[in-house]
Amino acid sequence: MEIEPRWIGWARRLQAISQNGLTFAQNPYDIERYQAVRQIAAEMMASGSGTDLERVLEWLSSEQGYATPKVDVRGTIFRDDTVLLVRERSDNRWTLPGGWADVGESPRESVVREVYEESGFQTTAVKLLAVYDRSKHPHYPLFPYHVYKMFFLCDITGGEAKGSMETTEVAFFRRNELPELSTSRVTPAQIEQLFEHQAHPEWQTDFD
Repeated sequence: MEIEPRWIGWARRLQAISQNGLTFAQNPYDIERYQAVRQIAAEMMASGSGTDLERVLEWLSSEQGYATPKVDVRGTIFRDDTVLLVRERSDNRWTLPGGWADVGESPRESVVREVYEESGFQTTAVKLLAVYDRSKHPHYPLFPYHVYKMFFLCDITGGEAKGSMETTEVAFFRRNELPELSTSRVTPAQIEQLFEHQAHPEWQTDFD
């Protein structure tokens, strides 16, 4: 299922070729060629997204080492027939609490930390509900990075609802009364599927 325009996938693949090549190349001519490939990828991304070329080049140049997908973790917390959402400061819209997984942490540790930082609730992660390829779902805006999104079912063990440097509000919402979502982070269809998982605890993990 194609959600993103094809050019962003091509540009990401060119960037990965460039990044991997620059990681291992020693010949100065090869290095120059891989830098040229990165330039092409940046020009495609900048032209397609309307983003400043220098900004895109800065993003791509900051990525070093062998290119692999980034990992985003999200905590799913149900209370009766409601789900916990937080309002993001960056776009004033709502999402499941979460963010980038940190180096040195397991996925479980990362999601527990992110939920606490963004919502104030201490939790334990009890089940991996879904692993999605961001590019195969209608997330906007587009990212220059390839991202895997991991959705965990979490149970509250302590704490209290409070905002953070990244979030302004914390609240529970019914399935049919969701607020405007931050679609860069989570989509309505994903929330709907997570509610289905709540209704069918015997279901196995979804994945793309």
